[in-house]
Amino acid sequence: MKKALLSALALALLYGCASQPTEPEGKPPTPSPASPVTTSPVQTQGNPLKDPGNMLSKRSVFYDYDKSDIKDEYRPMLQAHGKYLAEHRGTKMLVQGNCDERGSREYNIALGQRRAEGVKRMLVLMGATGSQVEAVSLGEEKPRCTEHNEGCWSQNRRGDMLYGGEY
Repeated sequence: MKKALLSALALALLYGCASQPTEPEGKPPTPSPASPVTTSPVQTQGNPLKDPGNMLSKRSVFYDYDKSDIKDEYRPMLQAHGKYLAEHRGTKMLVQGNCDERGSREYNIALGQRRAEGVKRMLVLMGATGSQVEAVSLGEEKPRCTEHNEGCWSQNRRGDMLYGGEY
């Protein structure tokens, strides 16, 4: 009985170690469904976070001058991200609060933090857990636009949402 069991085990090991057939040269290998190809912690193919037609690809909340309240127009986007985080409990997000260059450095750090915390609170209300979302302020340190006019400043007054692997 032991010999038959050992023979079956040895056969199973040999079968498990068998090599895979190779693709002809000049043709890229085709990934099997059991082992998807990943280029980063967040997959791009079939990923709703990277699909420009999906609400989840939108990642910024913009604010009025010297404000940290979230406008109604951003609620559907935040609801979609909150739902996504609720359905993917292992996923982490970083919310970065940003300001335009006006105001002191200290004031802008505090305002950026209020903006980031506001986005985090909304995401938690929409289903995410507090441990999934981290809120930080960048103040005026990460501008999208560097011109000195209202059109540019309005692009810098924002909260950006970054998923794990994007920061």
